Amino acid sequence: MALEDFMEPEVAITAAVTAAVFSPGARKIIRRGLVYGIAGVLIAGDAIASVARNVGQGVQQAGAAAVNSAQQTMNSAKTEASSKESTPSTTTTPRRTTSTKTPSDTVGG
Repeated sequence: MALEDFMEPEVAITAAVTAAVFSPGARKIIRRGLVYGIAGVLIAGDAIASVARNVGQGVQQAGAAAVNSAQQTMNSAKTEASSKESTPSTTTTPRRTTSTKTPSDTVGG
C-alpha cells in the first residue's frame, strides 16, 4: 500500500478502528470515555426530570390555590345573597317639602 492509499477516508477509518481494537491503551481510553459519557447523560436526565417534577408540583399548587379562591368567592357571594333575601329591603323616598310662605310673610314685610 502506498502512502496515498492511507489518505482515503475508508482506509483511514479502518486503520483507526483496527488500532483501537488491538491496542489495550486505546480500549481503556474508549471504555473510560463511554463510562463518563453515559454517566453524564444519566445525570442530565435526572436533572431534567427533577426540574419537570418541580414545575408539575408548582402548577398543581397554583391550580389548587385558584380553586380555593374561586370557592371562597362563590361562598361569600352565596352568603351575601342569602343575607339580602332574609332582610326586607325598604326603599324610602325622601319627601319634598314645599314652603307655603309668601315673600310678604317674611320679616321685612
